[in-house]
Amino acid sequence: MKNLDSFDRKILRIMQKNGRISNADLADKVGLSTSACHRRLQRLFDEKTISRVVALISERAVQLNLTVFVEIKLSRQVDEVLEEFERAVTLIPEILECHLMAGSADYLLKVVVGDGEDFERIHRRYLSRLPNVSNIMSSFSLRKVYKTTALPI
Repeated sequence: MKNLDSFDRKILRIMQKNGRISNADLADKVGLSTSACHRRLQRLFDEKTISRVVALISERAVQLNLTVFVEIKLSRQVDEVLEEFERAVTLIPEILECHLMAGSADYLLKVVVGDGEDFERIHRRYLSRLPNVSNIMSSFSLRKVYKTTALPI
């Protein structure tokens, strides 16, 4: 990690677990004065080490009960085709993640939907119409065993 000392790493670890922590409590946990902690935290935001603070919403609380991992193979893998595909997937709100892959698939998508019928709708309306797709293979998650958003720093 570039230019991050032990205090910065402590701040980052704590912020990953609780982004709403007060500056006074954060300073206390890190072992800094409140003003020094505030300056460091502001620098971490300014340097984009912390890109943003968000609320993590329970999928089940908003009836997004099904996670589907979708492997995509493209007809060709030239820059224009990859860029067109990548632009298109960003327009589908049910796609939470899109990864360019090495291996049997060109892309791996993480899709959240309410149920199987909802996924069928997304598949018909959006996924099957993505540009330059030659093959789509979907795998349905039966149960989330473990999830974290905290990076191992």
